Amino acid sequence: MLESLKLKNVGPAPQMKMDLAPRLNLITGDNGLGKSFLLDVAWWALTRKWPQDLNAGLTSGYAARPTDVRSKATIEFALQSKSGRQVKYASAYKPDEQAWLGRAGRPWNPGLVIYALADGGFAVWDPARNYWKTKGGIDQQERVPAYVFSSREVWDGLRVPIDGRLTQVSNGLVADWASWIRERGDDARRMASVLAVLAPTVGDDSLKPGTTFARLSVDDARDIPTVRMGYRQDVPILYASLGVRRITALAYMLSWAWREHLTASAQLGEVPSTRIVLLFDEIEAHLHPRWQRAIVPALLEVVRTLTEEAGASVQLIAATHSPLVLASIEPLFDVDRDKLFVLELARDAVSLREQPWAMQGDVINWLVSDSFGLRQGRSLDAERAIEAAEAWMRGDTGALPPGLETETEIHTELQRVLAGHDPFWPRWVVFAENQGASG
Repeated sequence: MLESLKLKNVGPAPQMKMDLAPRLNLITGDNGLGKSFLLDVAWWALTRKWPQDLNAGLTSGYAARPTDVRSKATIEFALQSKSGRQVKYASAYKPDEQAWLGRAGRPWNPGLVIYALADGGFAVWDPARNYWKTKGGIDQQERVPAYVFSSREVWDGLRVPIDGRLTQVSNGLVADWASWIRERGDDARRMASVLAVLAPTVGDDSLKPGTTFARLSVDDARDIPTVRMGYRQDVPILYASLGVRRITALAYMLSWAWREHLTASAQLGEVPSTRIVLLFDEIEAHLHPRWQRAIVPALLEVVRTLTEEAGASVQLIAATHSPLVLASIEPLFDVDRDKLFVLELARDAVSLREQPWAMQGDVINWLVSDSFGLRQGRSLDAERAIEAAEAWMRGDTGALPPGLETETEIHTELQRVLAGHDPFWPRWVVFAENQGASG
């Protein structure tokens, strides 16, 4: 489990510190302020490798670089290893080597780490398959550093060089899922149950495997799994929407990572990991609001269910732009185990702060809270018109923008941009009536 990150002269801020909670950590903030960057650094702290260094097919996950290469840059972190021991380390950047200094000898073991990148790729670090091994009483790093999938490799399979030859380490979602369905065993049931939990339901319309396979063309010999949609059709998974494919890919990678970890642990005679860290960038990407509202509770439930027999503890670190995601966690947020972080820009400087938890009640309240900072949950035109109306009611005519300098102009604009049931109308109508009565 990752306990803290402290950055100096790296990233969008001169310094940044993050003390993480043991279960749920959500990071929000405007575009370009460093949410994805923080997740990349978190992955590196846990695994000692940058995703892009292990798979050039990614469009994200690049190694961090100093803001000013002439000044010292450091990444400090603390984590809890598999044994429960706290590990603290400070890594400095070496410009002449274009790399961050590592520690000599056998590194730490943080447990199973799964990173869902924003571009659809995934990275998995498995303590049974990627950690150092001992040969002749000597620690040796001969295993693959991690399994890093581009978005295409999630679906088509991943091959990596092992002992000088390319080795198929994953068959990919299409082939594996088809095989699991045919076998009708634990893998198929696990995949179906994960899908059912991740996708929100209306009545009995949960996302579930279809009853048939599909062929995409006469030249494509693959049997493509299908998903049964709410309109009672089996759709080839490759033809499904981006949202359905994202959820299905997530279900597959969680199922695959845990399945392969159990298999490798059994082959090595080791006990499965009791610690899992999930990193998730843009957790709401491509999802309908109904799905955004369900994704975080579902993720926690899925991992708990998958690892129930092993009794694993789970830490989720996720970046989000969605007020629905934050509204969705209100019933389960525990101030002793969970935290909310906000990246913000003020006076040309980026800062990261821990946001004290306060329930907002609904999405509109979240939009105008300190977590998102909008003045109103309306269109920009509506916001401008209402602010002009409020200035007019205060008698602050100096604050009126061009084109909204009279009561008539303001009223006409309000009619254009506000719905008839907008809650601002009663205030404006009462004000206008009082003005008419006093006139």
